[in-house]
Amino acid sequence: MRLMNTRATHIPFMKMHGLGNDFVIIDSRGQNRIMTAELARAMGDRHRGVGYDQLAEITDAPEADFHLTFWNSDGSQAGACGNATRCIAHHVMRDTGKTALHITTARGDLYALDAGGGLTSVNMGQPMTSWQDIPLAQEADTLALPIEGAPVATSMGNPHCSFFVPDAEAVSLEAFGAAHEHHPLFPERTNVQVASVIGPDHLRMRVWERGVGITQASGSSSCAVAVAAARLGLTGHRVRIELDGGTLMIDWRDDGVWMTGETAHVFDGVWRL
Repeated sequence: MRLMNTRATHIPFMKMHGLGNDFVIIDSRGQNRIMTAELARAMGDRHRGVGYDQLAEITDAPEADFHLTFWNSDGSQAGACGNATRCIAHHVMRDTGKTALHITTARGDLYALDAGGGLTSVNMGQPMTSWQDIPLAQEADTLALPIEGAPVATSMGNPHCSFFVPDAEAVSLEAFGAAHEHHPLFPERTNVQVASVIGPDHLRMRVWERGVGITQASGSSSCAVAVAAARLGLTGHRVRIELDGGTLMIDWRDDGVWMTGETAHVFDGVWRL
């Protein structure tokens, strides 16, 4: 859905979700960028706006199919959003008939494929595991941070702090996530995950996203937890992750971390300024 010339007062958008992880999507291809922190906060208000976990703006990219910019509902920007990327890739492939896409983001170049059966795969790139790249405020072992519970730090273009616990369901995530999002070791704040190992290729995970709160799913968090589990030797490189909203398959390959799952279009709307 393309924006029309009336966008000065009327902004068309789509609402989509990946496993309950919901997004507002604004297509600004062929137009000037329109998003601001103020507009992101207004649209993100679930009581007075549209409500979303992240907002994505699609813009033109000279050497790719399109570029994506991601916003959190508090008006901050996110470098990556895996489920939103999958949703938009599915939408564009459906509209264009393409089965593969090249996408640019602040994270870098991403590639998406139609996986068949209504599934969409996105290569989220290689994880970053050095303390400077995540980034951390000081040098630390990213496989065992000096935080109670010895979580793992990973960047998928945004910082992640992954705790492996006996029972992810037993953690009071609202208090736990809020406390660790603002931990001083993470100068840019962090996404927080609690995960339990069900088997050598199976994880249960719950998510607290920085700038958002508890979400039913998170693509970049799923990638980060899969990488962390593999680095710790808890699982192999290909795992099934059960989230509150459904299941994602994560496959950490030589060319990056591939994420595969379902997407859904909810409705189209117009935001009136």
